[in-house]
Amino acid sequence: LMADLGIDYGKFGMLLGLYLQPGIVLALPGGLLGRRFGDKHVVVLGLGLMATGGLAMALDNSYALVVTGRMLSGAGAILLNERVAKMIAEWFADRELVTAMAILVTSWPLGIGLAMVTLPALAEAWSWQAAMILTAILSLAGLTAVTVVYRAPPLVAGEREAQSIHLSFGSSELLLVLLAGLIWALFNITFAIIPGFAPGLLVSSGYTVVAASSMVSVLSWLLLLSLPLGGSLAERLGRPNFVLVTCFTGLGLLSFLLALWAFPFPILVALGLLFGPPAGIIMVLPVEVLRPDHRAPGMGLFFTCYYAMMPALTALAGFSLDASGNPAAPLFLGGLLMFVAIIILAQFR
Repeated sequence: LMADLGIDYGKFGMLLGLYLQPGIVLALPGGLLGRRFGDKHVVVLGLGLMATGGLAMALDNSYALVVTGRMLSGAGAILLNERVAKMIAEWFADRELVTAMAILVTSWPLGIGLAMVTLPALAEAWSWQAAMILTAILSLAGLTAVTVVYRAPPLVAGEREAQSIHLSFGSSELLLVLLAGLIWALFNITFAIIPGFAPGLLVSSGYTVVAASSMVSVLSWLLLLSLPLGGSLAERLGRPNFVLVTCFTGLGLLSFLLALWAFPFPILVALGLLFGPPAGIIMVLPVEVLRPDHRAPGMGLFFTCYYAMMPALTALAGFSLDASGNPAAPLFLGGLLMFVAIIILAQFR
């Protein structure tokens, strides 16, 4: 991408974060769209936009067109992410919600893991445009699956019309949702930085592009186990603060170590294990503090924090590499963010 589009690491970091930037303006309206037209219809719209954006990016070697396609895909992802989280919250409100959320979040590392072992090889054999087309096809497959299979919980389907639509939060409710959103943002940005920039660090150490991407994909494959199992374990322990602080501390230190140590594989394994347990707990934080009639706009606000911070901090990660010339610089930033998350968690509690 950098060679064909003529961009530096700063612009690459902007592309990485640009995917979620539409969420700054779409997250809250997306909640109201879901209330008006139904969650299923909004998810189908989101998957359609993701497919359209993937195809747009494959049309030409133009940075402007890639930016446009990236934002179209991102707008679709915003509608998808927020609605699916609400759908899970309603299906599992009185059951194992942390575990259910953890299984939902597993979809992200599954996609990243599959991408890292297939798309670099596909791009080298054919072109990076072929990789974009493949992701569009998979979005269409998801659209078909949701259309055919998903149904709303009976209670929600029966009560949707009776629910009021308003955005009036209490001051403490608003503050708590914003703090929860900041924690989710920092956690995910640290995760995004590793598959985004660790391959470049490994290439600078002598690995091939495909070998580096495949090694970093270990992080995502391990998350397929550590997310649901970690969520279930955290729920059984009943000590969410202990789990979050322990994992955040480990993730911060391991990010520093990945930047410094010549043997990355065991560090990536440890990161894959520690990224699992916090995800479901963090996703439940806004559910803990929101009244049921505030859940739709509240989840939109929760994700807005993430969408606002992701583009800025991933771009900062790229700029830190350009400014220092050190491919490890973004990983130091990612590690630091985990310690900031601990401070915000303390304020939330």
